[in-house]
Amino acid sequence: MAIIKKELRQQILKQRQSLSAQEVREKSEAIYNQLLNLKYFQQASAIMVYVDFRNEVQTQSIIREILSQGKRAIIPVCQQEGWKLIPSEVYNFPEDLEPGTWGILEPKPGRLRPIEPTEIDLVLIPGVAFDQEGNRLGYGAGYYDRFLAKVSSETVFIALAFDLQVVSNTFPSEHDIPVHFILTETGLIDCRQLSSERR
Repeated sequence: MAIIKKELRQQILKQRQSLSAQEVREKSEAIYNQLLNLKYFQQASAIMVYVDFRNEVQTQSIIREILSQGKRAIIPVCQQEGWKLIPSEVYNFPEDLEPGTWGILEPKPGRLRPIEPTEIDLVLIPGVAFDQEGNRLGYGAGYYDRFLAKVSSETVFIALAFDLQVVSNTFPSEHDIPVHFILTETGLIDCRQLSSERR
């Protein structure tokens, strides 16, 4: 199973890396425009969103929009000791941040503002691949699975992904926590509905 997951991860990452800068920008913009119209985004007051890296769905416009609407913008900080994600509030973007773990933007020293995971209403989640039931194939470190177990039962999880990242099977393990929705450039997939239909 680990070999299958590794091969799938490599295959999808290769496909995503092959997207041109223009394709990434256009697809990300389509996702951004849809996100703003979702009630889950509109009703949330505290939103956690990753900072994009290596051809992920771009999120800088999303972070700026969250702040401009007076909502709380929270970004995840990878702490390698204990393999933890620390949710940290951002007041000024990108001024509060600098390259951190793996070159991903994280809070500068003195600008780490941890919050309780239970304060978050909506989590916008990255990943390598997702299936229609919301199972997620990440980058292999398990940061998000450990973190998502700590949020409120009311918190909504939306994966941001390109269509090429939606696959038939991500080969989930029992510890994996599925997302509720996947938002791609062509629309919103309601994983809760699909998951319950197949049970």
